[in-house]
Amino acid sequence: MKVCLAGLSSRKFLADEYMHCKYILESYYSMADWLIPTALNCELFLLDSGAFTFMTTQKDVTDFNDYLTGYINFINKYDIKRFFELDVDSIVGIAEVERLRKRLEEETGKKCIPVWHKSRGKDYFIEMCRNYDYIAIGGIASKEITTSEYKYFRWFIDTAHSYGCKIHALGFTSLSGMYDYNFDSADSTSWLNGTKFGRLYHFDGKYMLKTEAEGRKRKNGITPSNIDRANYYEWIRFQEFADKYL
Repeated sequence: MKVCLAGLSSRKFLADEYMHCKYILESYYSMADWLIPTALNCELFLLDSGAFTFMTTQKDVTDFNDYLTGYINFINKYDIKRFFELDVDSIVGIAEVERLRKRLEEETGKKCIPVWHKSRGKDYFIEMCRNYDYIAIGGIASKEITTSEYKYFRWFIDTAHSYGCKIHALGFTSLSGMYDYNFDSADSTSWLNGTKFGRLYHFDGKYMLKTEAEGRKRKNGITPSNIDRANYYEWIRFQEFADKYL
């Protein structure tokens, strides 16, 4: 499995160290200019449309056509190979998402990565597998898909692979789930949790272990930037492990 680190734009002080990251996912909505060269030169760069931001925050877009124009121009300017559709189903409905997808593909000359949501249904997923070589499952980070429903991932993965289609899990931060389900790729912002929750990660060669960092921070003066740097490199180690064994 290719585990893409997401949210790199939020940690500019680590910019010189991102060269170690093989797989990156970043949102067009938050993409920093200084990250672009690194993203374009990594082994796999996936460009998210920013749809998750609109569906989970109060960010307003009065004209998705105008937003899509900027997205298309960015893709064309940098010749982005892998990019997701604008899957704002819950805001504008599937018919409008399909219209936006058609325009996106016509004006870039490339197929996007369509994103399945529960509202699209089983048959729609199968049709996606028939028509695309790379698809994604959305709604994991937003809890649209609950942990009790993860058991159905096996069907989605097997179905996609039966059509020769790769499948990506958007916002799949469950470490145990990465061992249980062989998605072709997934992305996670969990490496950022050090400063958010006071958490240190340690990859022991097979499992990612978590310890609380607050006590150490008070006693030893560990700074948030040091926590982020340490966690980043542990996730790079996990990225390399997942690439070979998951």
